[in-house]
Amino acid sequence: MVRTEHPLVSASLGHQKTLVSFAYGDPTARPKVYIQASLHAEELPGMLVAHHLRPMLDQAEREGRVRGHVVLVPAANPIGLAQRLDHKAMGRFELGSGQNFNRHYPDLAGAVLDVVKDRLGPDAAANVALVRSAVTDWLRAWTPATELDSLRHELLLMAHDADVVLDMHCDWEAVMHMYAEEACWPPLAPLASLLACQAVLIARDSGGGPFDECLSGLWWQLAERLRALGVRHPLPQGCASTTLEFRGEADVTHDHARRDAKAIVAFLAHLGVLAGPAPALPAPSCEPTPLAGSETLNSPVAGVVVFHARPGDMLAVGDLVAEVIDPTAADTARVHRVEAGVAGVLYATVGERYCVTGGEIGKIAGATPFRTGPLLGA
Repeated sequence: MVRTEHPLVSASLGHQKTLVSFAYGDPTARPKVYIQASLHAEELPGMLVAHHLRPMLDQAEREGRVRGHVVLVPAANPIGLAQRLDHKAMGRFELGSGQNFNRHYPDLAGAVLDVVKDRLGPDAAANVALVRSAVTDWLRAWTPATELDSLRHELLLMAHDADVVLDMHCDWEAVMHMYAEEACWPPLAPLASLLACQAVLIARDSGGGPFDECLSGLWWQLAERLRALGVRHPLPQGCASTTLEFRGEADVTHDHARRDAKAIVAFLAHLGVLAGPAPALPAPSCEPTPLAGSETLNSPVAGVVVFHARPGDMLAVGDLVAEVIDPTAADTARVHRVEAGVAGVLYATVGERYCVTGGEIGKIAGATPFRTGPLLGA
C-alpha cells in the first residue's frame, strides 16, 4: 500500500488543504478501480465504508491477491469538511462560489477529440490506451487557478484512467441506491446486487457535469462525436462509473459499513482485481429504472412535514406519502396531502420536518420516463 498526500492550491494565507489516497497493487496493472468517499463532505457513510475497506485491502495485498490496481480516497473533499455555518456542516456547496462540489467537471471528450481523431486505428485496446494518454496529457497541462478547481484536478488525475469508478455518497434519509449512465449499467449490475440496492437510476446523461459522468461520459460521448466526423474505428466504453448512495446521512454504523465494504471487495473479486473464487451473486433487489422517471415530490405549502411512507416503501399512484400541516391557517384546510404521482419505490426523503412552499419532500423511482433536461437536483 502506498499512502500519498496531494496538496491543493492554497486559497488564503496560512491555509493548505490536502487529499490523501491509498494505492494497492501495481499501478500499471488492470483492471484499475478508483473509489472515493464524501465528495459531498457531510455525507459520511461512505467514509466509514472506506475505513473498513482499508484493512480488507491491506490483507489482500499482504496475501498477494491484488492482481489489479485500487486507489482509495477516504475523504475526497477537505474543503467541504472544513466548512461550517452556525454549527452545521456545509459540505455540498463551496461557500465562496456557491458551486456544488459534484458538478462542473470538465468535458473530457471535447478536450481530447482533436488530439485523437486522426490517430485511432482498428485495435480497440490501443484506442483506449491512446485516449487515456491524451486525457492524462490534458490534465497535466491544466493549471487550476482556484482551490476548488485544484480539488477537481487532483481527483481526476487519480481517477481518469480507471476501468471502474465508485463515488460514494448518501441522501438525507434513504435506502441503498445508485446512479449510473446507460453505457455503464451492464458491468455495474453485479455491484447493485451485492449491495442490495433498492433503486437503480439510469440516465444517458443526467446533466450538470457530475464527477462520475465526467469519467464515463468521456467514452460514449467521444465515440458519438467521432462517428459524427466519419471516424469508425472501435472505441469501447473504457470506464464504468457510478454514484453509490449509502442510505441516509444518519446511517453511519459499523454494521452497515462493514457489510458494504465486504460487498465492494466481492465486486473487486468479481472484476478480477482481487484473486480468489468469484463471489456468488445474489438476486437483484430491484430492476433499474430511468432517472427521467424519478418523481421529486414537492410541498404545496409551507409547514410541518409528517411522513406516512418511509424510504423503501413501494407506492402506487395516489398513495399518501406525507402531510404538510400549516398550524397557523385560519380555516380548517390546515392539512395538505402529498401523494405519489408515479408507482415505484420511495427511495429518499428529506431529513428536515419543516418545509417551505415548493420544497422537496421525497423521491419515487418510477418506471416510465417523463422528465427532460437536467435530471439532478441542486
